[in-house]
Amino acid sequence: MNLSFTFIAILFGTSVCADNLDLDATSIVRNVLNHWRGLSSHGEMTMVIHRPDWERTMSIEFWSKGEKLSLVRVISPRKDRGNGTLIEDKNMWTFSPKVNRIIKVPSSMMAQSWMGSDLSNKDISRTDDIVYEYQHSLLGRRDVDGFTIYQIQLIPNEDAAVVWGRLVLEIRDDNVLLEQRYYDQDDQLVQSLRTIEVREMAGRSVAAHQRMVKEQTPDEWTEIIFDSMEFDLDLDDRVFTRSNLRNPRQ
Repeated sequence: MNLSFTFIAILFGTSVCADNLDLDATSIVRNVLNHWRGLSSHGEMTMVIHRPDWERTMSIEFWSKGEKLSLVRVISPRKDRGNGTLIEDKNMWTFSPKVNRIIKVPSSMMAQSWMGSDLSNKDISRTDDIVYEYQHSLLGRRDVDGFTIYQIQLIPNEDAAVVWGRLVLEIRDDNVLLEQRYYDQDDQLVQSLRTIEVREMAGRSVAAHQRMVKEQTPDEWTEIIFDSMEFDLDLDDRVFTRSNLRNPRQ
């Protein structure tokens, strides 16, 4: 569906396939985001929420267009079917068929869990904040299996509305995010989003299987597996409306 930059972070601009060797840290981060989302995208994914005594699986369909529009909708299980999230620029709305209400998510709730997972509302929104609200620096690079991997540190701007003290990204030179580490204000590692599998989907390499895990509770995690992806589609803006969020036509 920032699954954080992921989805984190890893759903949503212009496709770029540049040679990262000649780019600065900010350009590398921007290219990863653009590579992932394309001009537009549509696909289905499976989300697995794992806890020591239970596990929950959901099938999810998603759409995105440009840098500002995205829609995420639960397909199954039946009890969750129809739950959806609409992002328009920095605004987010959720819909629950059980109460038949569309609720705007305030900025104060963007760090809260999405659908009971280890992903936050902010992760699902996948805005360009990771580009514009942080200062980027290249910590190092290494060669692994024929790829160059860049380690990039992100320090939030003084006025940035973010909760993290810093982020560290591991990015492959074909614009695949391999890992994203989240540190708190005391510089303690809180959680990590790791890519488990990279696959070619719709003509590009993508992080097709990712896991978000918290450092203090490693036996609790959320996995996102992308089952299908399409890029650069002709999507009508009416897909990304509150009317379509409530009464799906797409």
